[in-house]
Amino acid sequence: MKAFIVKKYGKKEPLYLTEVSNPTLKSDEVLVQIHAAGVNLLDSMIRMGEFKLFLPYKTPFVNGHDLAGIVTKIGSQVQNFKVGNAVYSRVADYRIGTFAEYISVNENDLALQPKNLTMEEAASIPLVGLTAWQSLVEIANLQKGQKVFIQAGSGGVGTFAIQLAKHLGAFVATTTSTTNIDLVKNLGADLVIDYKKEDFETKLKNFDLVLHSNRDPKILESSMRILKPGGKLISLVGPPTPEFAEEIGTGWFFKLITKFLSAGVKKKEKKLNVSFQFLFMRAEGKQLSEITSLIEAGIIKPVIDKVFPFEQTNDAMAYVESGRAKGKVVIKVK
Repeated sequence: MKAFIVKKYGKKEPLYLTEVSNPTLKSDEVLVQIHAAGVNLLDSMIRMGEFKLFLPYKTPFVNGHDLAGIVTKIGSQVQNFKVGNAVYSRVADYRIGTFAEYISVNENDLALQPKNLTMEEAASIPLVGLTAWQSLVEIANLQKGQKVFIQAGSGGVGTFAIQLAKHLGAFVATTTSTTNIDLVKNLGADLVIDYKKEDFETKLKNFDLVLHSNRDPKILESSMRILKPGGKLISLVGPPTPEFAEEIGTGWFFKLITKFLSAGVKKKEKKLNVSFQFLFMRAEGKQLSEITSLIEAGIIKPVIDKVFPFEQTNDAMAYVESGRAKGKVVIKVK
């Protein structure tokens, strides 16, 4: 089958289109013919080797985390899916490879696709949807009337998180550029801050939650200051913490590194009486099924900027890396 592989780590390394062996199938897995694949910044970061310390993929490997497709074969112990099902998934770490024609996926990481979405729309959902769900529902337990600041509201995670937070009854503030203000307002944002013209710290205070996705250390510190005492900041970009290292079961060396990397934020956390948590989202089919229900009910809608043909996967990656995408970028595989 055709697939885009990472031959070696590097910021300027492209993905290479090549022929690879068809996936093997374990008893608890399904074989999916991929029709569309979502493109995420995570795919670029994996290719660059930014997570090698705790996600050491051995090159060459097929890249890609999001898929939508059709089940073509099932393992002997699979109970919840059958051949012909339209499914979608953010596949598990160490089992990535959605920039390809086929992939085998553990059935626990899959969900039936929303019936009201196209393949391309469905492929845009899993990673950003699960990131928002695990942040707002699982970790924060966001309640009606609480205030949440979602950074980068016009991005992939932002466009989904705004809709989910509004469904949960929260007051939503977000940042975006001038050209995207109407987009995030239409998604439900209550307060929109043009980050090119305004400083969010002067406009926001006593927030319950911040969904943090900006790598600038100054933005992280400002974000912690807008929280009320006892408030929570959930970061998608780090720094990773010793608690995260413990959670994923890494060795002492990575734990030591995370202790060093997070020392500054831990100090600010204590001083401001707020909490900081690093989230590296995980595959989770049951949560994706919950998201399916919200999409089929019309509560959450996908936001797609561009769909690229499979052969232009590197162009799709470059577009995501540019930071200009409004919502998600998708590859049409079949």
